[in-house]
Amino acid sequence: MLLAIFLPAGSLDYWQGWLFFTVILICGAFSSIYFSRRDPRLFERRMKFKERRPAQRIIVPLLYGLIASTIVVAATDHRFGWSVDLPLLAVAGDLMVVAGFYLYFLVFRENSFAGSTIEITADQRVISTGPYAIVRHPLYFALTVTVLGMPLALGSYWAALLVVPIVALLVWRLHDEEAFLVDDLPGYSEYEKKVRWRLIPGLF
Repeated sequence: MLLAIFLPAGSLDYWQGWLFFTVILICGAFSSIYFSRRDPRLFERRMKFKERRPAQRIIVPLLYGLIASTIVVAATDHRFGWSVDLPLLAVAGDLMVVAGFYLYFLVFRENSFAGSTIEITADQRVISTGPYAIVRHPLYFALTVTVLGMPLALGSYWAALLVVPIVALLVWRLHDEEAFLVDDLPGYSEYEKKVRWRLIPGLF
């Protein structure tokens, strides 16, 4: 993470980079420690990265690559001064990242089956409470909030343009995921009828 931020920035004199890194470090450490102790099964599921579905094998590398590119482009932006420096916007971006991590926390606390890969375990059931009572994919909503906050936290408007293809990939991923869940997870079709919105209430 440090290399992805400061190498393309060309300098350590980048307070937005340091603040963003600190936010990610603290939020990530808290989440990892909390769930490794409170829900080790979830923690194990989050450590799996090998997708079995063909579409996901395309989507996931592209998704991670674009997210990493957002950081690199933002840091490069800082180096060459493409965006106007607005400190309050950078702070707002960090707050969005914190909000995204908090949403992750709520999702993981509610759904112990929320692994990194699309699969179904023997004891898995449909979760329709908490954030799942509002949208069917609150985890992807949390990721959207986080990814939108990242370039702003790093002081770049240009890098924010990468959020568009990232969201497009998330939509592709959730459509493929839902097709799988309808076929293989009992009760998911009924859940779709109960909770109308996939990602953003009132919109999609």
